[in-house]
Amino acid sequence: MTRSDITILEIHGKRPRIHDSAFVAPGCRIIGDVEIGPDASVWYNCVLRGDVTRIVIGARTNVQDGTVIHCDGPMPGRPEGYPTLIGDDVLIGHMAMIHGTVIEDRGFVGFAAQTMNGCVIEQDGMLAAGALLAPNKRIPSRQLWSGRPATFMRDLDDRMLAGLQMGVKHYAENAKHHAAALNGQTEG
Repeated sequence: MTRSDITILEIHGKRPRIHDSAFVAPGCRIIGDVEIGPDASVWYNCVLRGDVTRIVIGARTNVQDGTVIHCDGPMPGRPEGYPTLIGDDVLIGHMAMIHGTVIEDRGFVGFAAQTMNGCVIEQDGMLAAGALLAPNKRIPSRQLWSGRPATFMRDLDDRMLAGLQMGVKHYAENAKHHAAALNGQTEG
């Protein structure tokens, strides 16, 4: 990116790859082996640091303001390390910390929630606001986990999951408005 208010940094021969339709807001730091998919949005003041292994952000996924995403590199017994792999249509709330985690399609991470190495949030799984998902924990599909450390709270119904997907659509659309405003275009 050419804007001076965003850092896109190559390190160890790896440069971020950001789809042309993705939105990256001012204040973001995107470093190393990071891939951001189509219509994804990375909001104000996020840090995505793929300096030791890779980070992937899927299509239409939004990473909300102040979130930090990192990973762990190769180590004995785990040569691939702990990449952070985030699927399509994922909602990641403000100020979350995602580390060495897999979040499958349509997963959800609430405001200020944290995940640690080896965690998996399956499709349509949800980690509540402020929760801490301890290393190597797995949230099964259609379950809500909460607390510090996070534990199972309840199953999610179709209405709740549909609401989350409305949030995904909102962020994809809102990103277009922010991009236009930052580019000095007036909204119609």
